[in-house]
Amino acid sequence: MRLVRIPSPGAITVEEAPKPEALEGQVLLKINYVGFCGSDLNTFLGRNLMAKEAVIPGHEIGATIEDTGAGVPEFLKPGMVVTVNPYTNCGHCAACRSGHTNACEFNETLGVQRDGAMRDYMVLPWEKIIPAQGLSPRDCALVEPMSVGFHAVSRAQVTDSDTVLVFGCGMIGVGAIVRASLRGATVIAVDLDDEKLALALRLGAAHTINSGRENLHERLMELTSGMGPTVVVEAVGSIPTYQAAINEVAFSGRVVCIGYSKNDVTLTTSLFVKKELHIFGSRNAMPGDFEAVIRYLLRGTCPKDELVSASVTPENALEAMQQWVAAPGKTFRILVNFNQ
Repeated sequence: MRLVRIPSPGAITVEEAPKPEALEGQVLLKINYVGFCGSDLNTFLGRNLMAKEAVIPGHEIGATIEDTGAGVPEFLKPGMVVTVNPYTNCGHCAACRSGHTNACEFNETLGVQRDGAMRDYMVLPWEKIIPAQGLSPRDCALVEPMSVGFHAVSRAQVTDSDTVLVFGCGMIGVGAIVRASLRGATVIAVDLDDEKLALALRLGAAHTINSGRENLHERLMELTSGMGPTVVVEAVGSIPTYQAAINEVAFSGRVVCIGYSKNDVTLTTSLFVKKELHIFGSRNAMPGDFEAVIRYLLRGTCPKDELVSASVTPENALEAMQQWVAAPGKTFRILVNFNQ
């Protein structure tokens, strides 16, 4: 079988490896589609300090069950279209013991701390398999990144009385926009790219702001009657957006942090107290978030084709990644197609 590897910064190779077999408690997956995500991009650029050396990337997965080992529940059957929960959890750390397995202290995500799914076949514990009946394998590869945005909105306990500002209209930000709008909130999307902002409107945003050419603070005051948004979701991971999240959120508001900043961020901590802010970290997603995304995609209202910037063969993965590096603001998701 083929597998895609990032052996060193700037390089991607396609290698041959033996096809695995499903052992007890395991499911053998025929991988159909795997998405390249921001973590993979940073690994390719040599900036992902969490990635193992010469990693096989990929944790956004659309697959079909090929075979099951002994002890796998009967509801998981060959031919079933599935996606995957790509995170591990130890079961013993403080997060796991409190039920927050998504934030396990010792988590190892597929394609980052351990080899991922960018290969023709893969075996996984049956507990990590998420059935997605009714979705295509391609659309299953969109579930995980959207679920991260869904989880962030759940962290903030968004309701229909909230005005939610989302910084960043990539796949994770898109998930937050969709989930907040599904909960009845008024959503304001902020980005530097007009195409992404136009898509945000189609996905449920009520308003958009291009912060590259509009005055962010003035527009927010106009849109919120001078109050500011009650919830801010930071899905970029840049110094300016983190600072703006604290500065622009309403008094007694909630800030949800998803993005990883590569540099330390200086914040006006007096606003934490003056505004009595609720500041949440949001990591990965819970099984319920995956299920919520699947239900949303099954509605048929999501313009899924617009979320896929390119679908390429493993042999063209290097070229696709190089094009993403050259135009990062224009890319939603690159899917690697293992059907060919």
